[in-house]
Amino acid sequence: MSEAYLEAVDYLYNQTPQFQSIGAAAYKPGLQTVGLLAEVFGNPHFAYPVIHVGGTNGKGSTSHTLASVLQAAGYRVGLYTSPHLVDFRERMRVNGQMIPEESVVSFVRNYRSSDASDLLSPSFFELTTVMAFDWFKRMNVDIAVIEVGLGGRLDSTNIVDPQLSVITNISFDHMAQLGNTLEMIAAEKAGIMRSGVPVIIGEHDPDIREFLGNCAKEKGTVPVYAALKFPDINIKSSDRGFLELVNTPYGDLEFELTGDCQHENVLTILAALMELQRLGWKIKADDVKSGLRNVCAATGLMGRWMTVADMPLTICDTGHNIGGWRWLGPQIRKLPRPLTIILGFVNDKDTSHIFSMLPEDAEIIYTNADIPRALPAGELGERGAAAGRPGKIIAGVGKAYREALIHNPAAVFIGGSTFVVADFLKELLSAQK
Repeated sequence: MSEAYLEAVDYLYNQTPQFQSIGAAAYKPGLQTVGLLAEVFGNPHFAYPVIHVGGTNGKGSTSHTLASVLQAAGYRVGLYTSPHLVDFRERMRVNGQMIPEESVVSFVRNYRSSDASDLLSPSFFELTTVMAFDWFKRMNVDIAVIEVGLGGRLDSTNIVDPQLSVITNISFDHMAQLGNTLEMIAAEKAGIMRSGVPVIIGEHDPDIREFLGNCAKEKGTVPVYAALKFPDINIKSSDRGFLELVNTPYGDLEFELTGDCQHENVLTILAALMELQRLGWKIKADDVKSGLRNVCAATGLMGRWMTVADMPLTICDTGHNIGGWRWLGPQIRKLPRPLTIILGFVNDKDTSHIFSMLPEDAEIIYTNADIPRALPAGELGERGAAAGRPGKIIAGVGKAYREALIHNPAAVFIGGSTFVVADFLKELLSAQK
């Protein structure tokens, strides 16, 4: 990494409020600042069509897979997601390639030399969102897939004028910012809907699905319900390590992402692809087959029920809220024994419902990621013990993993927080160098 790049990233991390490090104190609801900042850079987000993807869980997997299929169809595709796991540049890609270091340096220099740096005081996410939009324009993308950061209505990405909106599902998360009922959270997510712009709704719960559908009709658009669109598709896990989809509109498919949650996500993805075709995008069955089969290689996706070692079987997953654990809990129970679970959370997560989802016969190691927002391992361990799930307390994800290996488990699961997975992957990459 060049010195200029390291200085640019240091500026982004330390001169702007960063939600992933400090949490709610960095959250700046509203679109005025990001809108003015985008104007400084010529409103680059209006230079190309956009697919806007929101929801509580699954929006990252959905965004990456849509990008993968569009790339397979021959389009030049921008992809903006958050947070990153190992490298800041993961947040913005074109056809799977991360933004170059020099492009990050150039954007930060242009911003700092403009009046905006004195007048606007954008957050980390506002600044990086406009960086992505600007880079996509410079790269002449045919289309951009933009993942919502937090919520929807007041999220920085919501200055886009989408050609298609997608809402994956609704669960309890970020309640301090979005509300403490599913309906309140759904209303915030529905803020990405636009009059006359088709919206794919991936929610399977009938009541919340109906609520989102009513939001769509109030906005002046017709919702497409992914859960109801494909009654004849059969989805099952394959012995070859993929999800098998039988009887889809594109024939029989294999999906590289294998977590149980992907059973719902893939229906949302297929509904979005059919809508894109209706809008005139040229996507063939072979493009869908290739895109679903090769998501990770095509887009750099990591951390979704990701197998990183076979002996012992070592899996990490970024699922971090009650909605994600609704799928993770049963899937973890299927792992071989003896099983060790390395668990850590950030300090604003409600962990009360998660301890009961842990297998009773698993060894638990409570840890914490190396960020200010992390819940200390000791405090998490106290919560676990109070809930009847005592475990070891080891601060630092790398130390926790090395401790787990001492006892020769058949399987290790690492998760609870995106940042725990991030620290784990950084540790692996460092060991490989």
